[in-house]
Amino acid sequence: MLIITLQRAKCIGCNYCQEVAPEQYRMSKKDGKAVLLHARERSGFYTVKLHDMTVLEANQKAEEACPSKIIKVKVQ
Repeated sequence: MLIITLQRAKCIGCNYCQEVAPEQYRMSKKDGKAVLLHARERSGFYTVKLHDMTVLEANQKAEEACPSKIIKVKVQ
């Protein structure tokens, strides 16, 4: 299982995550911050659990590219 977490409040809106993993991220038109698609929010952290491991590499690239270091990708 793949677990992706986004700490949205600290997002600076650089758009790197959407560029490298467009199937998981969109940029909000309201505030310009990243949105982790299909995620659940809890205490400011947005988390999605996926069984589709084909998106692992793209999300690892998003984690590495994020200048705010607010994306965490974990394989369980």
